[in-house]
Amino acid sequence: MQYFIGFIVGLITGVAIVLIVTQHQRKQSEQSFSMLSQEVLRKNSEDFLKLANETLAKQAQTGVGELDSKKQLIDQTLQSIKGDLTKVEKLVNDSEEKRAKAYGEVSSSLKSTAEQTNKLQETTGKLQAALANTKVRGQWGERMAEDVLRFSGFAEGVNYLKQKTQELIASRPDYSFMLPQNMKLNMDVKFPLDNYTKYCNEENDAVKEGCKQQFLKDVRQRVKEVTTRDYINPAENTLDYVLVFIPSEQIYSFIHENDRTLMDDALKTKVILCSPLTLYAILSVVRQQMDNYKMEKTAAQMLSLFGTFNKQWDEYKKCMEALGKKIEQAHQEYDTLFTTRSRMLEKPLKQIDELRIQKGIPEAGLVDDEKTSETSIVSKDK
Repeated sequence: MQYFIGFIVGLITGVAIVLIVTQHQRKQSEQSFSMLSQEVLRKNSEDFLKLANETLAKQAQTGVGELDSKKQLIDQTLQSIKGDLTKVEKLVNDSEEKRAKAYGEVSSSLKSTAEQTNKLQETTGKLQAALANTKVRGQWGERMAEDVLRFSGFAEGVNYLKQKTQELIASRPDYSFMLPQNMKLNMDVKFPLDNYTKYCNEENDAVKEGCKQQFLKDVRQRVKEVTTRDYINPAENTLDYVLVFIPSEQIYSFIHENDRTLMDDALKTKVILCSPLTLYAILSVVRQQMDNYKMEKTAAQMLSLFGTFNKQWDEYKKCMEALGKKIEQAHQEYDTLFTTRSRMLEKPLKQIDELRIQKGIPEAGLVDDEKTSETSIVSKDK
């Protein structure tokens, strides 16, 4: 029992000693590890600071270079912006100058337009006053008709006659157009405009309507007057129609819009109402017919000349045929002379040559004898 207790005590003592020794060693190890850790940490901190300083130095150098390049880029951008601003300023100044100039031109144009409008109003007033006169109105209609005639290529005395009294009757149309085969087409240019002028200037609707109806009656009365003036006369070689000239397209349209049967009724009485445009169309047809007539007449003359030419051509061919026969006979006679007659002449020459050879007479001697005989003949003649 004591042994067991002693063993337990000894075991506990040994364990206590071991624990104490182990704790002491752990403290020493902790101190050693702490010292070693502090040394490593210090060394690592120094290396880290050194590396950080080197890195910061490199980054600082790089940053300085980048700042310089960015500064140059910013300077270039600012310079470019400055140039663009200068251009914009110049454009704004130019635009302002152009605007001021255009504004001045517009003001001048408006002023000129106002002046022209005033002149036009004055001219319109004078025209209205002039058209109130029947004589002046007739002269205006004649002037408009002459403008259309001149534009159509018509010449007075050639294509038309103006206010010429007809031969068999005393009526005198304003214009007589010369047509093929001595035919004529008469035209009257006098036209009533008083009530139309009143219609245009009237503001009261009731009075305006009355002026319109009276104007249409005036037109119908004018058509009736024309039919009683013998402008259509077969004895004068006139056509079955007569023209009445309306010197305004506006008036012509007004008549057509407000009385659609008026023009048809006028046509039934052989009267054609025509405006400047329709008169130009009619004159174009007349001009074309005149040209066609001249062309037909010229074609007939050409056919007549062609018949004469054909006759003379037949005579020419007969003479050429006779001449050909004579040339053929002469050719035959020439062949006869060149062949038969030449051979017949050459035969005695050959015989003479053979005789000379037989007699031994040289060809040169024969020539000398011939010269001697010629000389003696000349002497005898002398």
